[in-house]
Amino acid sequence: MLLHGGEADHSMFGGLAPVLAAHFTVIAYDQRDSGATRNPPSSYSLADLADDAAALIRGLGYDRVNVFGTSLGGLIAQVLAARHPGSIDRLILGSTWKVNRSPLDVNADVFRKLASYRADTTGNAPKIAEFFFPPDYLHARPELIDIFRGSSRDDGQKARRGALLAQPVAADLTGFDRPTLLLAGADDRLIPNAETFALARDLARVETKTIADVGHVASIQAPERVAEAVTAFLNSNKKAA
Repeated sequence: MLLHGGEADHSMFGGLAPVLAAHFTVIAYDQRDSGATRNPPSSYSLADLADDAAALIRGLGYDRVNVFGTSLGGLIAQVLAARHPGSIDRLILGSTWKVNRSPLDVNADVFRKLASYRADTTGNAPKIAEFFFPPDYLHARPELIDIFRGSSRDDGQKARRGALLAQPVAADLTGFDRPTLLLAGADDRLIPNAETFALARDLARVETKTIADVGHVASIQAPERVAEAVTAFLNSNKKAA
């Protein structure tokens, strides 16, 4: 199961999902107020999004699945692991940080700059994009800048998504005993690698992996290398797991 980032939808896995599908059944879906999903105009929390994921797992007929959450999806995955640990076989947390830590605590200068740039997403899209992808990669793939020129979400959807991180939620992982991989792009300017790898302090069975020359959105920039890391982790030490 693939859990997308805060401003994305399941299409961010358009390159990764087909590579993984050669080895696994892949589930990628749009969270509330994302992509094609339509939901009531009431507020919700990370706990609600984690419960949605657990309900989808059950609704599709699975007892438990492997879960890969990236960025905000990694926060949802942490809450899923805390609230529904039996739903997870193995967990991958990519380019994310500890639940209930403010982005301003994680990377204050960058998130303040992003907030100012987003006052004019059309004009500032190239600057915004450089926090998500390395400049050299954007030079080769300039069409990716268009991702940051605006959003298909209406004002209500943006407000509900934007309020997610202001709502504290319980996410104690100290009792979570399933194998976990912490995955980060070495050139991530948005979420420092140290913030992602700090999650190891609360996890009983954890590995870390850095992907060289990759920024925040590794699933788009380097889907083959992400798939290689994920596949190796999911297939390792199966008897021990």
